[in-house]
Amino acid sequence: MAVYQLKDIAEALKGEFRGKANPTISTLITDSRTYFNPEGSLFFAIKGIRHDGHKHLEELYQKGIRSFIVSEEPDYSLLPESCFILVKDTSIALQQLAAWHRKHFDIPVIGVTGSNGKTIIKEWLFQLLETDKKVIRSPKSYNSQVGVPLSVWMMEDEHELAIFEAGISQDGEMQKLKAIIDPTIGIFSNIGEPHQANFIDYKHKISEKLKLFESCEILIYSRDYSLIESQIKTNYNFEKIRLFSWSRKFPADLFISKIEKHKGNSSLFGKYQNQDISIEIPFIDDASIENAIHCWALLLLSFDNETIGKKMKQLSPVAMRLELKEGINNCTIINDSYNSDLGSLSIALDFLNQQHQHPSKTLIISDILQSGKNETGLYKEVSDLVHDKGVSRLIGIGEAISRNGSFFKIESVYFKTTDEFLKALNKESFKNEAILLKGSRTFEFERISNSLQQKAHRTVLEINLNAIVHNLNYFRSVLKPETKIMVMVKAFSYGSGTYEIANVLQYHKVDYLGVAFADEGVELRKAGITIPIVVMNPEEQSFESMIEYNLEPEIYSLRTFHSFSNVVKKFSIDVYPIHIKLETGMNRLGFGDHELPELIKELERNPWLKISSAFSHLAASDEAHHDDFTQQQFDQFDRLSKQLQGAIKHKIFRHILNSAGVERFPDYQLDMVRLGIGLYGISSNGNHLSNVSTLKSKISQIKQIAKGETIGYSRSGVVKRNSVIAIVPIGYSDGLSRKLSNGVGEVLVNNQKVPIIGNICMDMCMIDITKIKASEDDEVIIFGDQLPLIIMAKTLQTIPYEIMTGISKRVKRIYIYE
Repeated sequence: MAVYQLKDIAEALKGEFRGKANPTISTLITDSRTYFNPEGSLFFAIKGIRHDGHKHLEELYQKGIRSFIVSEEPDYSLLPESCFILVKDTSIALQQLAAWHRKHFDIPVIGVTGSNGKTIIKEWLFQLLETDKKVIRSPKSYNSQVGVPLSVWMMEDEHELAIFEAGISQDGEMQKLKAIIDPTIGIFSNIGEPHQANFIDYKHKISEKLKLFESCEILIYSRDYSLIESQIKTNYNFEKIRLFSWSRKFPADLFISKIEKHKGNSSLFGKYQNQDISIEIPFIDDASIENAIHCWALLLLSFDNETIGKKMKQLSPVAMRLELKEGINNCTIINDSYNSDLGSLSIALDFLNQQHQHPSKTLIISDILQSGKNETGLYKEVSDLVHDKGVSRLIGIGEAISRNGSFFKIESVYFKTTDEFLKALNKESFKNEAILLKGSRTFEFERISNSLQQKAHRTVLEINLNAIVHNLNYFRSVLKPETKIMVMVKAFSYGSGTYEIANVLQYHKVDYLGVAFADEGVELRKAGITIPIVVMNPEEQSFESMIEYNLEPEIYSLRTFHSFSNVVKKFSIDVYPIHIKLETGMNRLGFGDHELPELIKELERNPWLKISSAFSHLAASDEAHHDDFTQQQFDQFDRLSKQLQGAIKHKIFRHILNSAGVERFPDYQLDMVRLGIGLYGISSNGNHLSNVSTLKSKISQIKQIAKGETIGYSRSGVVKRNSVIAIVPIGYSDGLSRKLSNGVGEVLVNNQKVPIIGNICMDMCMIDITKIKASEDDEVIIFGDQLPLIIMAKTLQTIPYEIMTGISKRVKRIYIYE
């Protein structure tokens, strides 16, 4: 690992050093929630629109960190043993430090950018080259203004090749990344729509991305993207750079003459240096073929095609994501069994630590292959990481980790092979714990995952946790920094899960969670959720339980006020927070105008109840033709809440906006907003949010049906021609509405829409695949990115809420974290 004295870092950054010691630094931290090796860590107190790392200095000091880079003078008396480097901008300092570190190395560095495929190309190049060189590459998709410097910092003396990806979302960012990566070889994958919003047009975006390669020795690109080609040819910075192009249409260094797709693999034919060459890859989709050609082009610079052909046949799918699933015996399984290296292990362990629903955490890890490190030093680092991340138990699989088991001071057991582990597996030894699977692909940890996960039928609901975070950050971007956020996780988080979603929201520091009933809040508390939870529909019989688990009630009437007050008084509690619901036109729950004076009197008589917030609910914030009524609600709430505030000595939070309200009426955000369906990707305007949920299944059987035959119950599906149908194991008991029967509903198979035929059954449905190619076990998308849930809702003349909350709990939820 990189090791520098803190005073040397201060000199490199031209920062002001404060402190008496001169600690050795090996680890950089930008997130106060994720760290290990506190003694050797350097924390950058980065300031953003809604966050400020300076606020976490004392917290990190208590956790053992003593070295900080800051842009504001801290209170040194609170951090007496610390050392500081004072700089103008901590974000820039992080980038400057990484660029300074990069200058210590004289090895080939491959830089990859483009709109799509960056991470796949980087990971495949690692697969293709790891047996020939000691390679360092960006972990996962660390390609941002923070991710790139953290990746480059991982370069060490033993590395012989580095591969880093770079992504940008606005003007001026790539120039900074270029100084950090300083690539000698460049790959420009393609150009497309992602992150287009902050660029004038595609030409503007291409010109910005090309800045990464202005000092390269070699640049690889496809001539089939004419805009990329023209920008390169007209940019004088590339006149002295060796350009290596490939194309399926035009003359190029590597001309692709033919592509043959077979079942499960593709044959690529080309011409290079007047020689006919070919390779085979185990993929058939167009994106994988394009990514593979970029890799082929790079390998042609150093290898003969026979060697390349052998390597390309061995390419494996890249696991871009962690999968969180329900396991046996009330366990949670986190499957990250594509590769195992220190960078991705640290990321996976951070995700493991977000799971508060279990008292203990187990890591099942294989040998770390091709790390470029001395074996003893490597597993000492792994043991330090595992210890610092609070792992309870370790199961090591592989000869190397078995040899170095003495480094691990926690409960541990070792096996030479995956087969040996599976033969010895006692499923009763795994109970009520979070289990992280982290294995190099040759160890086939998917077999362990299959053994430990809770069995369920083939229909699954995938929940993209990154999309949850993206949507949360979008809403944060349109709010004032001081505006608080409550997120509704009632009704099983709109069908998406309970503690799995709450863990993410707690990690990303939302201010409140909202549930419908007390038992939902109790379950979250039992799962380790500690942030404030508001119960929106409190029932009197649950008041004692709410107090026991520190849940805060919505008070909507004098009756609920008195009932809850009596319970609080019985518990002899000095002060307990409550939230007052005001009626402004929804005509559901809430205090009306005429009840407010009596409520104010009762508050004076019951000083142990303290109002935390006053709020109301908009009836039609997503419908423009009701905007006059919405304005009336705003005016009514403003008047009533100010009347209430005037009678209360302390500040109370006011909130009325829901998801649609935040998007359409940002001027009324007041002190807090409540996010509901918007967090899960359903928007009133649809412009900024990411889809969160994908309901999918697989084809169980395919049948040939003759003209005139019928399909399903009531013989309602009459075949008017010789047809091919597929049976899919999802029915109305899973949440697929029977109203979608007989051609009303559609699903996606191999990216093509096909109709549902016949009546939907309780546990399965039938689809007409006559016009497409499909096989048994092919994936079927019920709704998702390419078949939005809102379309199904319109077809059913309902709202997305009803469909989402109607997905049966027997449908297995899989949580994806990229």
